[in-house]
Amino acid sequence: MSYQVGDKEFDAVIGLPGPDRYGYFIKRVADTEEVWGLRDDDGWASLGDDSGQASFPVWPHPRFAEALATDEWASYRAAAIPLSSWLEDWLPGLEEDGLQIAVFPTPAGQGVVVSCKELEAHLENELEDYE
Repeated sequence: MSYQVGDKEFDAVIGLPGPDRYGYFIKRVADTEEVWGLRDDDGWASLGDDSGQASFPVWPHPRFAEALATDEWASYRAAAIPLSSWLEDWLPGLEEDGLQIAVFPTPAGQGVVVSCKELEAHLENELEDYE
């Protein structure tokens, strides 16, 4: 983890509208080359919507992920996924399993739900700026 999230940044970012948090996620993940999920002894956390569509929630930093580790997710802890593994293994596998990605959900609201292909394209596009 190459950056710290102070209280001011945490409060400011967590309060942003979904599309702005999504943009923050893309930039931070491209910069740190890590994606964060929530995991416990039984596996990774997932979300479902009213129609039954499952999604895999992700965050750009463990502090944001752990903000949701309450109530039914109290046993979960933030776990890093290297960006190379996320792009090469995770996204294709999640797509094959029929899951979407819930980018940066917050305690007060839902994340931006995107397809695996859409997230991959945005990350790859951002990574081009780092080459």
